[in-house]
Amino acid sequence: MLAIHYFDWQALTNTLVSVACAFVLGGLIGYERQVRQRTAGLRTNILVSVGAALFVSLAYRLAQLHGGVPGGLHVVAYVVSGIGFLGAGVIMREEGNIRGINTAATLWGSAAVGVAAGASLLAEAVIGTLFVLAANTLMRPMVNAINRAPLDTPDVEVTNSVFVIAPKEQRVRVVALIENMLERARYPIGEIQVRPYGQDDIEVQATLLATSVKSRHLDALMTFLRKSPTVSQAFWAPSVRP
Repeated sequence: MLAIHYFDWQALTNTLVSVACAFVLGGLIGYERQVRQRTAGLRTNILVSVGAALFVSLAYRLAQLHGGVPGGLHVVAYVVSGIGFLGAGVIMREEGNIRGINTAATLWGSAAVGVAAGASLLAEAVIGTLFVLAANTLMRPMVNAINRAPLDTPDVEVTNSVFVIAPKEQRVRVVALIENMLERARYPIGEIQVRPYGQDDIEVQATLLATSVKSRHLDALMTFLRKSPTVSQAFWAPSVRP
């Protein structure tokens, strides 16, 4: 039987150590994701890391048995490209916001850790794990500080949107009210979108063209809108475009 012929305690031990290392290190990365209730958590990161390690380890083992160019290099290339499909599955779009990009990048990091472990580069796998964890934990306070920084700076282009919630039957009047108000305030409108909001209301989003906007001025305009009997809620929000 080929299974008996190919059996090698030393090779089996090497694969076991590689996969076990990938399991532990992938678990560390996944634990951080699980604590934060991300889409791809503990089990997903472990499976990605272990799978990558096993594929690479098997490729080297097959090259050892049958000769030829080490197949691990080809497998690594396929892992790098193939993990993108899995990462795309955890990226979601919710009400204009993109979520899951960081989780998808973390899966990519888990795959890299698994590849290193599968190639018996255990020290490199540990280093990769530490850097992935550092990016997801130590860098978080810096990201939060940057997000809280004021946007009134010439280095970024800010697009502002006005959101108004109103009854469905007031759609025409509310859209006209928003257009007239922003036109008088000299805030040019790029586009207006109307979406259902619950069963009886609509949400009107007026996206302003990139221009200089004063927060206090927009706050005053929202206060004016909220006083209208045809408006249930009114607020504005900025978004940054690269």
